[in-house]
Amino acid sequence: MGPVDRDGFDVAVVGAGVVGCAIARRLAADGASVVVLERAGDVGDGTSKANTAILHTGFDAVPGSLESALVTRGHDLLSEYAAAAGIAVERTGALLVAWDEEQEAALPGLLAKAEANGYRDGTLVDAAEVRAREPNLGKGARSGLLVPGEWAIDPWSVTLAFATEAVAAGVDLRLGVPVVGVTAGDVGLEIRVPGQVVRARWLVNAAGLGADTVDRMLDRADFTVTPRRGQLLVFDKGARRLLSHILLPVPTEQSKGVLVSPTIWGNVLLGPTAEDLDDRTDTATTADGVAGLLAAGRRIMPALVDEEVTAAYAGLRAATEYRDYQIRCHADLHYVSVGGIRSTGLTASPAIADHVAALLEGVGARWAGPAVASRPPSMPPLGESQVRPMRDAARIADDPAYGTALCHCEQVSRGEVRDACRGAVPATDLGGVRRRTRAMNGRCQGFYCGAEVVALVAAETGTDPGALTGVPS
Repeated sequence: MGPVDRDGFDVAVVGAGVVGCAIARRLAADGASVVVLERAGDVGDGTSKANTAILHTGFDAVPGSLESALVTRGHDLLSEYAAAAGIAVERTGALLVAWDEEQEAALPGLLAKAEANGYRDGTLVDAAEVRAREPNLGKGARSGLLVPGEWAIDPWSVTLAFATEAVAAGVDLRLGVPVVGVTAGDVGLEIRVPGQVVRARWLVNAAGLGADTVDRMLDRADFTVTPRRGQLLVFDKGARRLLSHILLPVPTEQSKGVLVSPTIWGNVLLGPTAEDLDDRTDTATTADGVAGLLAAGRRIMPALVDEEVTAAYAGLRAATEYRDYQIRCHADLHYVSVGGIRSTGLTASPAIADHVAALLEGVGARWAGPAVASRPPSMPPLGESQVRPMRDAARIADDPAYGTALCHCEQVSRGEVRDACRGAVPATDLGGVRRRTRAMNGRCQGFYCGAEVVALVAAETGTDPGALTGVPS
């Protein structure tokens, strides 16, 4: 069975996505001793890394649902946290566009739903105003719903900030550690990982795509995860001039549909698709998926598809058979399951953490450690509207490495990549470097800078360059 943690922890959190890291941060602030167990080699390396990067209002959630309450609260909490941590947010607002009579007829109901969810800043606009606000839209837009509170946000830095703050508060973050079994006892749980058993009084399951697998380990069947693949296209920065708002479709029962959205990095996103799969690892893009997105983009904004596509990617959402979040506390098992966290989970994450903390408090869970005041870390400025290190004369004067370009497309310096490898939650692979710095995310996708980035990351981490690239050195 392997060695057992001698003293154990108050709480073991399974999953280091944005929700798991938010929960760990919150419980550590309450004085709990927390361990986070994540099968991937980095935080935010699953569902959290491949989303549409929107700070949602929850205007179109089901009124009275848990999702509605947590997204509404999460919008306020995450807005405040992003400002404190220096995480980029672009207050674009969103425009929901109706393209046919049926969609137009649905708009008043969506406005009423928004108001039932507590969002009262929505406005119905006619075709003329839709066209005035977005002159590059395709022909046939009939009317729209303006939602000024929907904003673009840097999603990668949110997860990293929560994890960084959690580690500073004493959380034991264990990456590359899959959970293979759980045994519940009278006073806690034994969580089996390769070569070891981790003891904890409580288990919080925030495992995303694997959440139902962990649930079954405790003989629960709270929900079943169906991986829902969303493919997206990233257009070059030249496309950013084409739009001012996040352009949303009228949502369906299955999906919010294909949107066109500016990003805080200066690009434009088109997507996502919504494809239910059996394979929980299939993040491949497909010819049919790309073709479908381009066709949708051509209808929404014809000029967009003439712009250069710099990247295509896919993420898997942890859909379940339920429309609402599935967050349940099983006091007899000392277990909280957090499942069905849909694309709004980024926004809702700090509110989900508060909700889990309240559930634990409600069943008598208490922590011996002292409460810790929240101290958001200062995150690297990745947004186009922020002062990047290579534009910061004072910073360059203190350390010339910030003035030495490494990735020219994204204006990333050697100092930034170095810092990413030395942080409290360091990057250990190229994906982690991309998410922390934007290096290799630009027009050339690492064609020109890749070798230098690999060499620097290898030197900083002591990793063989071949292991980083998958090509034997």
